[in-house]
Amino acid sequence: MIHIVSPDNHHLYEELMEQAYRLRHRVFVEEKKWMDLAKPDGREIDQFDNEHAIHMLYIDGGKVLGYQRMLPSTRPHLLSDVLPHLCEDVLPIGEHIWEWTRYCVEPAHRERGRTLSPVANTLLSGIVEWGLESGVETIIIQMNPLWLLRLVQLHFRVMPLGLPQQVGGEDVVAVTASFDRRTLARLQEMRGDRQRVLAEPEKPVHRLAS
Repeated sequence: MIHIVSPDNHHLYEELMEQAYRLRHRVFVEEKKWMDLAKPDGREIDQFDNEHAIHMLYIDGGKVLGYQRMLPSTRPHLLSDVLPHLCEDVLPIGEHIWEWTRYCVEPAHRERGRTLSPVANTLLSGIVEWGLESGVETIIIQMNPLWLLRLVQLHFRVMPLGLPQQVGGEDVVAVTASFDRRTLARLQEMRGDRQRVLAEPEKPVHRLAS
């Protein structure tokens, strides 16, 4: 299941968010060698992990196996403040546009070949379910150009914002990817079920007065 962590419920996920930050560090610093992100405590946290960020955690058995972060395009985000050179046109901004960042999956749960792993499919399905329920229909992504065809095959409508450029030693292209219920249906078809992937929000416990 995908759990959505926001400022309203962050206190319920403190230990799991610690796992998420350490997963980010293992993937982006130790694997990808993005040493600018290295932290002595092994937790990858940046200036965008603030009160405007939405964190999505794939949790199984109390373990965070996958993670992604959503940032509103109406606030500072990676494309606007860190990688503006990837956008050769007008910066996409709107309440219905959010940026998808820091996607990562534990190595043992990643895809092999062209097929999305169950964790990857569930993370993408979580974005689409959340977007359809929240009025978000487009995401900004900075990604390897090899992902372009895969997203189209998943029924995202993808529009490059510029040409690929070298970032952190690899080719990266910025795109917008729009989605609708057909995208969700395609992901469900590939997954083999139509079950909702977003967990129900955690409810606060009300203690009876003694």
